[in-house]
Amino acid sequence: MGLVNHTTATWQLLDTKHFLHPFTDHKALHATGSRIIESAEGIYLWDSDGNRILDGMAGLWCVNVGYGRTELAEVAREQMEKLPYYNTFFQTAHPPVIELSELLADVTPDGFNRAFFTNSGSESIDTVVRMARHYWSLLGQPTKQIIISRTNAYHGSTMAGASLCGMPHIHSQGGLPIPGITHIGQPYWYREGGNQSPEDFGRAVAQQLEQKIQELGEHQVAAFIAEPIQGAGGVIIPPTTYWPEITDICRRHQILLVADEVICGFGRTGQWFGADTYKILPDLMPIAKGLSSGYLPIGAVMIADHIANVLIEEGGEFFHGMTYSGHPVACAVSSANIRILRDENIIQQVGNDTGPYLQKKWQKLADHPLVGEARGLGFLGALELVESKSKRKTYDPLGHAGAVCRDAALSNGLIMRAVGDTMIISPPLVMTREQIDELVVLAEQSLDDALTSLRN
Repeated sequence: MGLVNHTTATWQLLDTKHFLHPFTDHKALHATGSRIIESAEGIYLWDSDGNRILDGMAGLWCVNVGYGRTELAEVAREQMEKLPYYNTFFQTAHPPVIELSELLADVTPDGFNRAFFTNSGSESIDTVVRMARHYWSLLGQPTKQIIISRTNAYHGSTMAGASLCGMPHIHSQGGLPIPGITHIGQPYWYREGGNQSPEDFGRAVAQQLEQKIQELGEHQVAAFIAEPIQGAGGVIIPPTTYWPEITDICRRHQILLVADEVICGFGRTGQWFGADTYKILPDLMPIAKGLSSGYLPIGAVMIADHIANVLIEEGGEFFHGMTYSGHPVACAVSSANIRILRDENIIQQVGNDTGPYLQKKWQKLADHPLVGEARGLGFLGALELVESKSKRKTYDPLGHAGAVCRDAALSNGLIMRAVGDTMIISPPLVMTREQIDELVVLAEQSLDDALTSLRN
């Protein structure tokens, strides 16, 4: 059963001795000690000191149906007893992977009827890179290799995923980006729009894609990849003009359009996918996170029929896959998770009721003296922290105000994430109106506490 009677201090000591955390300054962590999370239920976590914490980030954007869904645990147990593992290589399949593939064809946008399974969003992104390049080679255009991404994008931390990221601190380590990756600007109107209207700015940023294609040559560009809403970049909501222009450019230039749905997928925007929300017509859709609500590791790439048909009819063997691609237990749990989202009308509730309610309450935080902009959509939200509202001026150094506010939130029993000086939320989709009220009250108290600290 493991070690269950340790104190927080003992857990922290063992942690520092044996565990290297992802995306962590370990020297700083060892000076303070980890936060030890022991249990969870609904939208709440409990740490090893018994403190209850409202999880405003749904783990890492993923626990869409909330914690403690015993039916998902039961599905996992039953599948482990029946078939705990078998691979999907060598012309083999099993019922859970077939069932999940069929369910995904039902809930994804029209024209997506096939899935390629991975174990994470990062692996899904790597699959997209290889599949897009392979597709063009099959069509006799092997020079179409370059993938265009955006500055401040986040697409994972594998070699291809991290290369597609547009974050300088990620590219500073490990010899990134790999060849064949380039970037254009992001539709971040609040920080980069200047005196342009959001509509004009959205069109202008989208036009950077056309300019980059012309610079590189259409014969060398395989695909453009973007999240419908940038998540880890700071919950950046694109202007309404952005996606129609991007879609048109990709179609005119025969560039594959990849909608990274790892965060937006499975209800986060109030519809099943961000592509549904923005009427995007992608060719490839990497998914993960909400696919299983984080209960087990799984990812996939949904492949449009016109792409899949070429891969099937012309492709021969596609030399790509993982030991755990389509793991039976992960697939069974994911199918049960999708049925919960569908049968309990959770996504419909976010789209029609709790999502608009959250956004109405969230917008009121724009009146706080520390907030330059409050924005959001569905169950995504962001607050821009500023020293001067009129000048959109951040505190110095960049990121200090965000760190202060993040720590204040945790002290108040709320997890909000700081992206530089932008506070972001992505709560479980099962939140009630009363719990939304609680989240906003805690967020406002955290803003008050942060402002007091920053002014002292």
